[in-house]
Amino acid sequence: MGKAKKAQKFAVMKKMVTSKALKRHKEEVLNPNKKVENKEKTSRNVPYVPSALFFKYNTALGPPYRVLVDTNFINFSIQNKLDLEKGMMDCLYAKCTPCITDCVMAELEKLGQKYRVALRIAKDPRFERLLCTHKGTYADDCIVDRVTQHKCYIVATCDRDLKRRIRKIPGVPIMYITKHQYSIERLPEATIGGLQEFKLTGSLQAIGRQVTQNGKFDLIYTQSSGVKSCLGKVR
Repeated sequence: MGKAKKAQKFAVMKKMVTSKALKRHKEEVLNPNKKVENKEKTSRNVPYVPSALFFKYNTALGPPYRVLVDTNFINFSIQNKLDLEKGMMDCLYAKCTPCITDCVMAELEKLGQKYRVALRIAKDPRFERLLCTHKGTYADDCIVDRVTQHKCYIVATCDRDLKRRIRKIPGVPIMYITKHQYSIERLPEATIGGLQEFKLTGSLQAIGRQVTQNGKFDLIYTQSSGVKSCLGKVR
């Protein structure tokens, strides 16, 4: 049988030997162990994972909580007539220590006389002062770096960009202001002692018993007179 004719390929060019290819070939011939030496020199960057993290849950958080306060959080607290320490205790039901960094103090001082009340609140002796060793006075970068290194803080801010940056860091809760009160997100139930069982009173006792016997739901909420209350916890 005769050989089958191969179809001619369209627009195929011969490979040209470039000067870079020649140079690389010479280096490989002269120094065959160069690649091995380069591999040995390059160090592996293994990301550091804190031992306090259990997946995304931070076991290092616990009362008394240390709250890193941002500049705008103090200003919005004044607008909503909220006391920092009292509002935090009402939100977390535990002792809280607001922490003010040097960057936040510098930003408040730069804002001038209009924000002198916020500066006076930040200088409260009950608050903990944190020293900054970096250059510049940009508070957002300072807070993000500090929270990345130490997972024992709650970040209090109303800035959307800072919230977006903090959400990328696992195990760091965010405190913000909503409906004239402080609220918290990303704080696991394990750090606040689990869900507490509430005593059922009045006509709600029968509903609570019926739900617990059924055992389908962990928590049942009822809304009466505009107040949302927890009925119980199924074991």
